[in-house]
Amino acid sequence: MRLVLSGTGSAVGKTTISTGIMKALSKEFNVQPFKVGPDYIDPSYHTLASGNTSRNLDSFFMNPSQIRDSYLKAMDNKDLAIIEGVRGLYEGIDSINDIGSTASVAKALNAPVVLIINSRSLVKSAAALVLGFKQLDPSINIAGVILNKVKNKNHYLKTKKSIETLVSVEVLGGIKRDDSIAIEERHLGLVPAIEKENSLIFIEKWSKIIEESIDLDRLIEIMKESAKISKSREAIWTVKNKKKVKIAVAYDEVFNFYYKENLESLEANNARLEYFSPLKDEQLPDVDAIYIGGGYPELFSKEISENKTLINDIKQFHLDNKPIYAECGGLMYLMNAIHNDKMVNIFPYKSILTDKVQALKYTIADVQEDNIISKKGESFNGHEFHYTKLLIDKPKNKMAFNILRGKGSFNNKDGFMEKNTLASYVHTHVAALPNFASNFTQNAGDLG
Repeated sequence: MRLVLSGTGSAVGKTTISTGIMKALSKEFNVQPFKVGPDYIDPSYHTLASGNTSRNLDSFFMNPSQIRDSYLKAMDNKDLAIIEGVRGLYEGIDSINDIGSTASVAKALNAPVVLIINSRSLVKSAAALVLGFKQLDPSINIAGVILNKVKNKNHYLKTKKSIETLVSVEVLGGIKRDDSIAIEERHLGLVPAIEKENSLIFIEKWSKIIEESIDLDRLIEIMKESAKISKSREAIWTVKNKKKVKIAVAYDEVFNFYYKENLESLEANNARLEYFSPLKDEQLPDVDAIYIGGGYPELFSKEISENKTLINDIKQFHLDNKPIYAECGGLMYLMNAIHNDKMVNIFPYKSILTDKVQALKYTIADVQEDNIISKKGESFNGHEFHYTKLLIDKPKNKMAFNILRGKGSFNNKDGFMEKNTLASYVHTHVAALPNFASNFTQNAGDLG
């Protein structure tokens, strides 16, 4: 039982509605949430709403067989899946193919799609919109429509009649305009749920609105009518490391952008994960390697810079030639400074927050140097999304990656290397680099 909830463009309230549906259905079912695309923030709301960790499905990182493998792994002992799409149904990395789109995931999983439409000022034109989405790719099963931002009951009924009569697609409900349910925004989008004490209050409110506005029984029937999934599956990670290792993972209000599969792939390769907080913990756990993911260190730079005992621990860990892997926010933490606040200083550069997005793109990295997660001659897909930049005249370190698609940290290069530390603005998913965990754990065993 599965369902894709897709927008038709911007400002449709897709995350609010998807999260509300997840919460409402979780009262009766064990719901597994998913998010199409590389986003970290929407899944944090899904996780709170359902009680199950939301997973990312992305056809830029995964081929269809890997999408199915990731989906089916997550669905073990679950009743149903709600998959929130990314942007409009057909938006991907270019204007022609499906790669990176919600449509590609729907096709890989044979999943029915329910369109969420911003129906403000639309009646008959809403039918034209649905017709276009339906006819552009007949292999997509447009199974229903949810109308958002309806003015009143009369507006809803007229629009429903138009769509159902002219396009023969069922309208499952309508949600009235209500600015009070708007989500706070920050420079990276939605505020991550881990950091919002009142997130559950928001989610409960969304759930109540959904229960009052959407025909959930019909939604469940649509999920039950899902076509069978192809049996073709391809594992999203390799298992090669046999030596037990311990890896410290930075996880707190500052650093919390991790793909669950990256962590699971480390565990599958005999790693025991020890979580620590760069904000609150004064010393590292006794481990063989460190993994520092993305987050918002630019917003907590003063606080984390004051935790000098932990900073010194990490610097010494590096000097002892032990493996450290850092992405985006983690990269910033390993620099000399964020703003004027001193950091770990493995790399002698400053990171600053800017007013404009510095990189927002899928990336392709060509590996130029052997490193703790990849080998020279390989290439892998990732993504970058940050408002910060590094102040660099000329890098003093080796760079592991040439960035063939995207921006990178400096002149289309990324992956700062020093001893056995690797730091990059590129976020990667293990499906796009299946040897990520086996390489990292093997290095942890050899060097830790």
